[in-house]
Amino acid sequence: MGYKVAVVGATGNVGREMLNILAERQFPVDKITALASRRSLGTEVSFGDTTLTTEDLEQFDFSGWDIALFAIGSDATKVYAPKAAAAGCVVIDNSSLYRYDPDVPLIVPECNAEAVEGYSARNIIANPNCSTAQMVVALKPLHERAKIKRVVVSTYQSVSGSGKDAIDELWNQTKGMYVPGQEVEPSVYPKQIAFNVIPHIDKFMEDGTTKEEWKMVVETKKIVDPSIKVTATCVRVPVFVGHSESINIEFEEFLDEDEARDILREAPGILVVDKREDGGYATPVESVGDYATYISRIRQDSTIDNGLNLWCVSDNLRKGAALNAVQIAETLINRVLSKR
Repeated sequence: MGYKVAVVGATGNVGREMLNILAERQFPVDKITALASRRSLGTEVSFGDTTLTTEDLEQFDFSGWDIALFAIGSDATKVYAPKAAAAGCVVIDNSSLYRYDPDVPLIVPECNAEAVEGYSARNIIANPNCSTAQMVVALKPLHERAKIKRVVVSTYQSVSGSGKDAIDELWNQTKGMYVPGQEVEPSVYPKQIAFNVIPHIDKFMEDGTTKEEWKMVVETKKIVDPSIKVTATCVRVPVFVGHSESINIEFEEFLDEDEARDILREAPGILVVDKREDGGYATPVESVGDYATYISRIRQDSTIDNGLNLWCVSDNLRKGAALNAVQIAETLINRVLSKR
């Protein structure tokens, strides 16, 4: 059985990646449409060997469509997602709009696939933040073995997480460093991103954390376990694609690093690259275009009784966004729609 699928925001980085992944994974599509705003109307996008011409989201009727993968901002999602849901089309939303709604499941299929069955309350499923998605894939199997008490995470997030304009800004600033008189002033970011790091992602909150850091805290609790304490520092780095994270984990009971390594090797969605030698670890470059979340530098933390450190890398446009959304759709089909 095939399904009618709409990709909303098909001309953006994540929307294009959704189309690529749907084709790569041979998603059971009977009919597919690419939707975009009027300013992108008529733009051509690829779906495998097929070229799709974008249709007008504003005029689109979602009646009769099974699944809509949304990759547009929260403001537009607030307008169009309820319309799609009301028409009987299940919305899988990549924005932050519905992530914290108790009636909307927040899903990373490797962690909480069973929660997808709660979609019917709103006919909407939320995709988590990119930095959260890759982290919880690593946390979940370890939590099942030794129960996590506390997580301290520092992220190194690529500019593609901010969209095409941010990619262009890094590229142009980098070129401008070598051409006198062609320096590019910051526009997307508050400070220069080329040859720099910026400890600021999203808006600042009253307690001094940023919204990105807050998202990691709240989403980890919703996806894995509300009892886990999380503190995060999120940093934008001059990398085009691929988020990295340094994660320190404190458990309720002792977990040996060798056992943790074995657990992660067997866990779904994870590829362990952990040799204690030059180059024996994953970096963002290796993650680009891959489905896996890479785990490296697994080691005991000697400063606490039950602690581990690890390094986590993933393609943020894939596992952090498009891939996870498609995996949610696959989970929805396998657990719900195919049984109707």
